[in-house]
Amino acid sequence: MFPGVVRRTLVSGDGQTLVRIELAEGAVVPVHTHPHEQAGTVVSGRIIFGIDGTDREVQAGGSYFVPGTVPHHARALEPSVLIEVFAPVREEYAND
Repeated sequence: MFPGVVRRTLVSGDGQTLVRIELAEGAVVPVHTHPHEQAGTVVSGRIIFGIDGTDREVQAGGSYFVPGTVPHHARALEPSVLIEVFAPVREEYAND
């Protein structure tokens, strides 16, 4: 993963993967893409989440959606916990 980022797979089924992500204050997930759709919610904390060149602040209770193959990134403004769903299954997360 990236410095200050801890990912744990909660469950993975036939069509989707659910993960919990902890971000330390200042942690950065750099711009990247993947073929999976990604939906997430901020459980606690506050992040900047960028999708296809547009950044927005997302705080506890807020959600976001990233279509597959669209560039996105994140930066934690304070310690944060996220829950994210990926579809189809993220095979590389299966053993987390």
